[in-house]
Amino acid sequence: MKYDVIIIGGSFAGLSAALPLARARKNVLVIDAGLRRNRFATHSHNFLTQDGHEPASIIANAKQQLEKYSSIAWLNASVIDIQAVINHYEVFTKAENNNYTTFQTEKIIIATGVKDELPQIDGLAERWGKSIFHCPYCDGYELNLGQIGMLYSGAHSLHMALMLPDWGNTTLFLNDAVLIDAIEPAIRDQFKQRHVKLDTRKIAKIQNHCELKFENGDQTQLDGLFISTFMRIQTPWVRKLGLDIDSNEYGEALLTNTLKQTNLNNVYACGDITRSGGSVAFSVADGAMAGVAVHKSFVFGG
Repeated sequence: MKYDVIIIGGSFAGLSAALPLARARKNVLVIDAGLRRNRFATHSHNFLTQDGHEPASIIANAKQQLEKYSSIAWLNASVIDIQAVINHYEVFTKAENNNYTTFQTEKIIIATGVKDELPQIDGLAERWGKSIFHCPYCDGYELNLGQIGMLYSGAHSLHMALMLPDWGNTTLFLNDAVLIDAIEPAIRDQFKQRHVKLDTRKIAKIQNHCELKFENGDQTQLDGLFISTFMRIQTPWVRKLGLDIDSNEYGEALLTNTLKQTNLNNVYACGDITRSGGSVAFSVADGAMAGVAVHKSFVFGG
């Protein structure tokens, strides 16, 4: 079966890309494996009109609105390969029941998101999205100016620690990974001005709501802990296609132009797979741009 556009990823960016294409009456297939990046979070914040709603309910409502457009089709499956042929792409999928299907499309939008690689501390992964977070704009307000921490994992952690006092009493946990004297004096002065405390003890485990237990036996109770994750592109076919990928201390991201087009003809990308950090609002905006750009490419080329 052939479609005008195949969107790979049915979360916030992918569904947002589908909307302008559906309203332009393009035949669109949305392929999604159901692994939203923020599936561990109980509530979504900092997204106008949806602040405080469950991410799953936002997605369900978005899909319900899209289903009224008859030109959209849906497939619950994983993409396992994409091959470029003359004038189109072939997209190979695998469903949970091991059913393999191949589709043809003129244009592709990649909105698969990324996987967060978490620091290896006992008890951290189980609290991810519940009492351990990566974005203060998304989760900081609900900590009610309480006791919050930032786990050191590199230079970005210093930047984050300077932001966090607006959301609570902040401690930067260096976790025996860097010496205080190794931090630039100018940054240490900023910590003093922002009342950020420094803690050098190594964390052995995290227990209860967000209680840090240190290797020396000490314990500290927090209302929330912020971490920086490394964002990894998990789809092997992305690398096989030959897409340009940027890699830095924050993670990996597909390179696109301002219209969300990649280095490959007729292949676009949007959402977290194209940017550092993570935001529902940014992903929705990204998807809208990609959907409009793809529609215009049918008319004007590109």
